[in-house]
Amino acid sequence: TREYSDFKNEYLPKHMSWYEQACNQSEKLFRIVPDPKKAALLQESIDVCHITATPTGAYSFSLLFPLAYILFGVAVSFVLTSGGIFFPAFFLITGAILIMPLGNAPHFMANSWRMKASNQMVLSVFYIVTYMRHTSNLELAIDFAAEHLSPPLSLDFKRVIWNIETEKYSTVKESLDVYLDSWRKWNMEFIESMHLIEGSLFEGNEAARVTMLDKALDVILQETYEKMLHYAHNLKSPMTMLHMLGIILPILGLVIL
Repeated sequence: TREYSDFKNEYLPKHMSWYEQACNQSEKLFRIVPDPKKAALLQESIDVCHITATPTGAYSFSLLFPLAYILFGVAVSFVLTSGGIFFPAFFLITGAILIMPLGNAPHFMANSWRMKASNQMVLSVFYIVTYMRHTSNLELAIDFAAEHLSPPLSLDFKRVIWNIETEKYSTVKESLDVYLDSWRKWNMEFIESMHLIEGSLFEGNEAARVTMLDKALDVILQETYEKMLHYAHNLKSPMTMLHMLGIILPILGLVIL
């Protein structure tokens, strides 16, 4: 929809829009189709970060840009250096190195998107639960959260709503479940909390409904707290090693000296 396109153009990072245009132009110039397994992984990453491109475009760009870079660099090197071998070899090696990061660029952007969105998930569940405590309407609650969150998670929630408005999915539950499935490998507590919120819609007793909403908020808070504890525990050994190498060893060296 026009509203979704305007919102995406306003909040999508500029480097993503440039990458999106580069992929689309590369696909028009020369289509290089990846194998089905790689295409499926690229499509998953492209969907996560809302890029309007195809796996074929991303794969074509990852090969065409290094090739153009190598040809341009070699041509300029021969003109300026009169047949020297160093600069053509430099452009050839750096161009070959560029193929790997450009091919994985959608995965890098998707991981960055996931990390930023993960930081907002506790707040998003809080907004949805707060709204549904007085109005048991999941669609309005998601829209309320989308209006009060900042990107990138607000863009995800708006896409959930717009997928219903454009009749891609018939119900908000269906649209939300498809979105939650993309987080299955990354953030199970968010999925569990949202399923509890969905379950509260079927509770006839008001007290039981509010209890289930509170449980949804408690689940994501407790799981996030557990993740923080494990993260801090895993940092103990690297921090001890850093302390030994950066503080203890230099002091011992000074003492010996």
